[in-house]
Amino acid sequence: MGLFDFFTREIAIDLGTANTLIIMNDKVVVDEPSIVAKDIQSGAIVAIGKTAQQMHGKTHKLIETIRPLKDGVIADFESAEQMIRGMIKMIHTGNRLITPSLRMVICIPSGITEVEMRAVKESAERVNGKEVYLIHEPMAAAIGIGLDIMQPKGNMIVDIGGGTTEIAVIALGGIVCDKSVKIAGDVFTNDIIYYMRTQHNLYVGESTAENIKIEIGSATEDLQTPPDEKSVQGRDLLTGKPKQVQISYREIAKALDKSILRVEDAVMETLSQTPPELAADIYNTGIYLAGGGSMLRGLDRRLSQKTDLPVYIAEDPLRAVVRGTGIALKNLERYKSILIK
Repeated sequence: MGLFDFFTREIAIDLGTANTLIIMNDKVVVDEPSIVAKDIQSGAIVAIGKTAQQMHGKTHKLIETIRPLKDGVIADFESAEQMIRGMIKMIHTGNRLITPSLRMVICIPSGITEVEMRAVKESAERVNGKEVYLIHEPMAAAIGIGLDIMQPKGNMIVDIGGGTTEIAVIALGGIVCDKSVKIAGDVFTNDIIYYMRTQHNLYVGESTAENIKIEIGSATEDLQTPPDEKSVQGRDLLTGKPKQVQISYREIAKALDKSILRVEDAVMETLSQTPPELAADIYNTGIYLAGGGSMLRGLDRRLSQKTDLPVYIAEDPLRAVVRGTGIALKNLERYKSILIK
């Protein structure tokens, strides 16, 4: 076993629609966008992660950028595998002759099907994963936030990622009731693209819309500390010329309103399915938000007003899930019951 350990690396992976994070030895060693750039003629991967992200929307006809994950699950099997392989290569240092086998814990959405689960597992095995465990995202988020999920006490987690929003009530190391909706960061970005087209006749790309969301994105029109207006450049749909417009956070709040309503409805639906004893616990503990989408300004206040419950954002919401996955990896024995082998 000692020799096997010497040739084994332990890594925890949060395979996200927008970003993939890898933890090794309690450190986040890879934090890259989940995107690859591919040469169409040879099929070879030209870039992975940040470099491919910079190419997105700016490629010529011989290079295409692919996001291998859609709605939290693998949509393009081959590209996903090459992306995982490339990201694991980023952390391999030292002896290049011996490729260590990997013990992995990988994060998956709670609404995933058996087939999708097998796709994740097979991709991991092909990149030298000898022991592969899977963990549900809300579970990992709860562990990452620092909740003791093994207690007979109800906790509610809302994890808003890039592809899906995972809502779960957790008690005794299990998910009591959950809901997974395909309304998350990507949908918010598309809402902004649509709003700019319809209200300003301005055609903007995905990266620009993403920037708007990060810089002045808001879930409500009455913020206590509103961000400044932002200049946005794109193509005028009427003249075809490049042009610039000024937009405020209030406009973005309008653009995102419908999607946020659907997230609110999903939270309310999960609350309505919660057993009464756990509902009493949630009344006392409140709701915890994790994932990049939870950083949308005013979202915690809006959810709090809707549910009449306190809403807390995890201290590093982007990394809560991968932190939890890392903790589960370190304490495999303790969390054996919640991991899927």
